[in-house]
Amino acid sequence: MSNEISKFSDPGLPEHIHRKSDSDPMAEKRAEQQVAILFLISALGTVLTIASYIFIKQGTFVYLPILGDVEASQLFLGLGLTISLIFIGFGAVQWARRLMPDTEVIAERHEFRSEEIDRKEFVETIKERAATAGLGRRSLIKRSLGLALGLIGLTPLVMLRDLGPLPKKALNETSWKSGTRLVTDPGNRPIRPEDLEVGSVAQVLPELPEGTERTLENIGTDAVLLIRLRPTEFNLDAKRLSWTHNGIIAFSKICSHMGCAVALYEQQTKHLLCPCHQSTFDVTRAAKVIFGPAARPLPQLAISVDSQGYLVATQGFTEPIGPSFWERSS
Repeated sequence: MSNEISKFSDPGLPEHIHRKSDSDPMAEKRAEQQVAILFLISALGTVLTIASYIFIKQGTFVYLPILGDVEASQLFLGLGLTISLIFIGFGAVQWARRLMPDTEVIAERHEFRSEEIDRKEFVETIKERAATAGLGRRSLIKRSLGLALGLIGLTPLVMLRDLGPLPKKALNETSWKSGTRLVTDPGNRPIRPEDLEVGSVAQVLPELPEGTERTLENIGTDAVLLIRLRPTEFNLDAKRLSWTHNGIIAFSKICSHMGCAVALYEQQTKHLLCPCHQSTFDVTRAAKVIFGPAARPLPQLAISVDSQGYLVATQGFTEPIGPSFWERSS
């Protein structure tokens, strides 16, 4: 019996080996400095990310032996972001391994829902353990960690510039004006009324002066949907009806909800549909919203024909195009 007990009894945990930084102040100081260096390298990586994003021009290439020509801005952007994230992780791991408390704690199982007094004690314990971790007295680590985290937080704010120009400027100004011809997209070809059959829809853009380059920003804000119905199918007031020509009506393609492209036309119902959030607009009633979250109709572009028989805008948009942002009047 005694042999069986000794065979199956718990031999116990191995003796805990304490770290050198727990007993040697110099080792503790070196460990603290190493963690701070890792955080500082992370901060430098973030600086590299932001600097490459702002100062390196698009189209600048560097040659790498294995990869060949690589765009410099993308290379240093990725390199800086990698350094900032990896080294802040290395610093946190080293901090936990060499400086945070190294005592073994056994926690007994308990009910999932603790009593209120226990929950309050838990919060107090967290605060106490946070102080035990040494963040308060390790000012070097605290400052270097704050620098690394603070700079990483700047990165997404700087990159918000890639979302494009501010809506107030971009969506209040388009290239449409009185006498501007409507041209096909793609093709850049002027359009006559006879080019459109009843029930058809086409995306058009304004004809730009010779030598003017069309940008992605212009395409996004200037895009217009051209739809042809039978004139008797319209249910418009006299002003809106005067903005049409022989059953052809034009609307901004940018949804008035969140700025998505209104790209679907239901020929049977005469409805335009935004695929993002299903806002639905009735073409026969000047793109009035009949379903979905959009707050206002699609802006209508007044059109006519010029002396050569091509479709032209008789004026620019009379209201801002695009989403009804909170800071806008419409």
